[in-house]
Amino acid sequence: MGNLFTLGGVVMYPLLGLSILAMVLILERLVFWFQVLQRQDKVVREVLSLYRRNPGAALQRLEKNVSLPIARIFLAALELDQATPEEFRLALESAAQAELPLLKRFNTVFETVISVAPLLGLLGTILGLINSFASLRIGDLGGSATTNVSAGISEALISTATGLVVAIFTLLFANLFRGLYLRQMALIQEYGGQLELIYRRHHEPGAVPYASPQ
Repeated sequence: MGNLFTLGGVVMYPLLGLSILAMVLILERLVFWFQVLQRQDKVVREVLSLYRRNPGAALQRLEKNVSLPIARIFLAALELDQATPEEFRLALESAAQAELPLLKRFNTVFETVISVAPLLGLLGTILGLINSFASLRIGDLGGSATTNVSAGISEALISTATGLVVAIFTLLFANLFRGLYLRQMALIQEYGGQLELIYRRHHEPGAVPYASPQ
């Protein structure tokens, strides 16, 4: 591996940096999404069930799981004092918008790695070809000189292959995280709609008005 790294040329250093950066951020995102997917559905279903019977208990349950994005969204609306149904809906929507940067975190970095890595690999190949043909003297088209040029071309392609591997690896996980983000937004809309429906029933004529516990 050390020999291949050396043969790849100077562009192997930024490619190594990009690969390390991508792996660190991918691990962070994997941990984040694992925690969300592991706990979210259970917590939200418990909160919706509790809210129908005991809004105060539902609020306490959310406060214990404030690390979940959807818990923070629900809290932003439920902590409003005597909010109208319209104000409640706006609070849910605003809180959901505030969580978008966290859910889409590092997407720009992943896109940059996916775009730059193949270009760096191509640059390494071009530099390798320039060096290979520079060593070929005019009129010396056979024997060891041609062999050296062929070997140099093979070595130059190492950087292209490395750039493609880094880009493909990052692309696979970036698409995974994009899918998880879209699914999360759909769930936020679904669960937020259920919570809003329950809240509206508290404000129907004849219903006991709900006041957030202080």
